[in-house]
Amino acid sequence: MGKYILLTEGPDAKGLIFHVTSVLFEYGCNILKQSEYVSPDKHFYMRTEFEHPGSFEKEALLEALKSRITDPLFHFKLDTLQKKNIVILCTKEHHCLSEILVRNWFGEINANVLGVISNHKTLQPFVEKFGLPFHAIEAEGLSREEHEAKVLEILSSYSADYLVLAKYMRILSPEFIRRYPNKIINIHHSFLPAFVGAQPYKQAYDRGVKIIGATAHFVTDQLDQGPIIAQDTKEIDHRYSASDMARDGREVETRVLLKALEWVFSDRVFIYGNKTVIL
Repeated sequence: MGKYILLTEGPDAKGLIFHVTSVLFEYGCNILKQSEYVSPDKHFYMRTEFEHPGSFEKEALLEALKSRITDPLFHFKLDTLQKKNIVILCTKEHHCLSEILVRNWFGEINANVLGVISNHKTLQPFVEKFGLPFHAIEAEGLSREEHEAKVLEILSSYSADYLVLAKYMRILSPEFIRRYPNKIINIHHSFLPAFVGAQPYKQAYDRGVKIIGATAHFVTDQLDQGPIIAQDTKEIDHRYSASDMARDGREVETRVLLKALEWVFSDRVFIYGNKTVIL
């Protein structure tokens, strides 16, 4: 019994749910879960999880859907319910990377970690304990373009669905990002849009904030401005130093990144403009 995810989105109109579910019924599919949302600007989103007892032509089903909902602004995405293939990029901090690798080891995330790429060798012994390939591409003496070319060469050997920046402390070029549109997930150690860029905990300390947080988002060529997937915060007070904030912030960062990956890897995230809808 094959399981599938159908994502449907476009301008709201009457009968959309009826048209989609009718096509699935005609193809012998059994709907297991379904969630819908209509935004204030009348944009329709629907996630449908279904099963099918045999095989069918996915392209034919998609064409049947398009024949029922003819608006050219409508989009459908159909895929099997399966683990995503990911490559992780990191630098020296281990907290986000280690949580992903441990959960991957125990089958607790819906992903296959194919390998890890870093601009330092610091985490190589740890990663290799999990039997995973580790690629250290040090940036010293290289321009950003030269370094990224080496990273892309490694990535070309993998068929990755997503790249996960687990505290990868380098800014990616627009050319790099364009190769993976809406496929790069970053954890930012701040509650965006506040304190973008470097040293956010120092920025937060200097401002005397009472809340620290973290943000997981898709990467775009606008620094730390991509569609937000997940966020969380923690209350603090005047007794916290910048290092105290960073310590507690690492826990928030890990929690937020894992939540974002859970949603993305289960095909629950729609991107519309610079926003996300989670179903």
